[in-house]
Amino acid sequence: MTLISTHEAAPVTPALHALMSSAVDALALVSTAAIDYRDMDDATLLKLNRLAGVERQLVEAHAAVIVGEIAHRSAPSLGHSGLAQRNGYRTPEELVRISTRSTARDASTAVRVGLQSRDSQLAPAPQRPWLAAVSSALVSGTLPLASADAIQSGLGEPAANVPIPMLAAAAAQLVTEAATLDPDRLFRRARQLRDELDELGVADRERARRDRRSLRFTRQPDGMGRLTWLLDPESAAVAAELYDRATSPRRGGPRFRGELETKAERILADPRTTEQLASDVFLELLRHGAAADDSDLLGSGAPSVRVLVTAATLAAGVGHGRLEGQPDPVSIQTVQRLACAGTVMPILFDGAQPLDVGREQRLFTRRQRVALAARDGGCRFPGCDRPPSWTEAHHVKQWVRDGGSTNVADGILLCRHHHLLLHNNEWEVVRRGSDYWLVPPPDIDPGQTPIAMPSKSSALRDLAHNSAC
Repeated sequence: MTLISTHEAAPVTPALHALMSSAVDALALVSTAAIDYRDMDDATLLKLNRLAGVERQLVEAHAAVIVGEIAHRSAPSLGHSGLAQRNGYRTPEELVRISTRSTARDASTAVRVGLQSRDSQLAPAPQRPWLAAVSSALVSGTLPLASADAIQSGLGEPAANVPIPMLAAAAAQLVTEAATLDPDRLFRRARQLRDELDELGVADRERARRDRRSLRFTRQPDGMGRLTWLLDPESAAVAAELYDRATSPRRGGPRFRGELETKAERILADPRTTEQLASDVFLELLRHGAAADDSDLLGSGAPSVRVLVTAATLAAGVGHGRLEGQPDPVSIQTVQRLACAGTVMPILFDGAQPLDVGREQRLFTRRQRVALAARDGGCRFPGCDRPPSWTEAHHVKQWVRDGGSTNVADGILLCRHHHLLLHNNEWEVVRRGSDYWLVPPPDIDPGQTPIAMPSKSSALRDLAHNSAC
């Protein structure tokens, strides 16, 4: 493998090379000795963490520009005369991966985003003009490379009902929101924005995901077997519901009284790992099929997938719904089909807070848990992405301390980790109308500034979006 040579027609500017070399030398002076950070106070340590993030983004900005130019000079049309092949690499991705010691995935992302950045800056007529704000934020060092790729991948291409100006506005909005979202959440947010802009394309995207479903069984050399199962969202909702019911007690999930509580305790005492337990349960389901005693296997009968849809959408027969726990919408035709088949539990949204129990009982009922799951969409602690099946119902007005009631309006879903954090570290949740706010303890924020706890429910977002239209 030969070394990368400088392109004869465009030599590296000496001043630019000197500046980058100086930047590397300056970074090398910053201590990486753990002892230098051991005695720092928390505030200083967090400031340094933020600065390290800025360092990384600036490095990625430089890398994106460089990789974009390398990829351009390695275009397939150039054949063996291209930069990558002249230096012994089959593709620019391989060149970047080996020369920077990165993963194949990271190299592929760098090439994809780098080419887009170069095209946005240098092409007379950029191929993807709607991503101009993304490229600008990337090269300025304010947008991480992975976040730029998330926006680019999540938004997709223009369509007849989603013209370039509309997509460009969405991209600019996502660049702003990227300041508080990691790349995975930013990708989901980009997909959500695309669905809001492109209602007519929901059914097509749903069909495309279904067409990608596959099941592959591979026999391993040691006699083991590997099952690789890619499920469309509707199928995944069924499998996920069964998986959660089989393993949630092991993961600190909900407990129920009576017979189910006994079964949950048996699961907790089982010596098998969670993965082994799930494997055995699914194998039993396959082995026994329709004749299996599902109540013995999983405790509550056939899988019940919850479909979230606004009452107005269902009545009009136009729009889309959501499968609980799945990020992408399904067409109204799928909602109607599932409802007709009787295999789902429809939950209609009209803005109300139903199912109050008051002070007659302390624990939230199963019906209330369903309502909370539909309203909250999972743990509402900021930044947490645990689904409803991993959560517990927290009394906003605590049962003993505040004399709180077991009402849906005064309940909120939190995963076990954040539920314990609230009770053990003096965090508080307050309700103002239908909005919920998190109040940090004084040692985290002396001013105790409330932090918004927006719902993670896609159905509620749909309701708000429809109301605003």
